[in-house]
Amino acid sequence: MSASLDQESTDYIAITRLQAAYADMITRRAWDELPSIFCEGARIVVDRMDGTPLDLDGPAGLAAFVSKAIGHMDFFEFVILNTVIEIGDGEAHGRMYMCEIRHDAKAGQTMSYGLYRDHYRKQDGRWKFGDRRYRVMGRTQTTDYNIFPMAAADFAIGGQEAAR
Repeated sequence: MSASLDQESTDYIAITRLQAAYADMITRRAWDELPSIFCEGARIVVDRMDGTPLDLDGPAGLAAFVSKAIGHMDFFEFVILNTVIEIGDGEAHGRMYMCEIRHDAKAGQTMSYGLYRDHYRKQDGRWKFGDRRYRVMGRTQTTDYNIFPMAAADFAIGGQEAAR
C-alpha cells in the first residue's frame, strides 16, 4: 500500500470516528462536549424545510437548538445511515445521511431523515468539523412504541465508569 493511500485510509477512519463521536454526543445529549469536535468559527446551518434555514452560532448555538428540539423526548437516538468522504490535503468534504429515532409521550414515535454536507479541517493532527449544513429529508410518525430507559452504565466503554 502506498504512503498516500495509507494516509487517506487513516484520514477516512479519523473522519468517520468524528462523525460517530458527533452522533454519540447528540444521542447522549452531551452538549458540553460539542466544542471539542468543531473548528473555531465553524458555520452551522440547519434547514428544516419550513422556511429560511437557521444559521446557528457554532457548537453552542447547535447545542441550544438541538437541546430545545429534543428536550421533551423520552427516547432519542442519532443513527448514521451512510457517509461519503472526499479527502484532500488538510481538508475534506463529505455527505452523511442519518436518521433520528425519537419518542415522546404525546406524539408517539417519530423518525426524521436528513443529510449533512460537511467541510472538515485537520487541526493539530485532528479532524474537526469546519462547517456543517443540515437538511431534513423526511419524517414519519406512529403512536405505538415501547420505551426502555437507558442507564448511565449504557454509556460506559469497556471498564470505564460512565460519565453520564
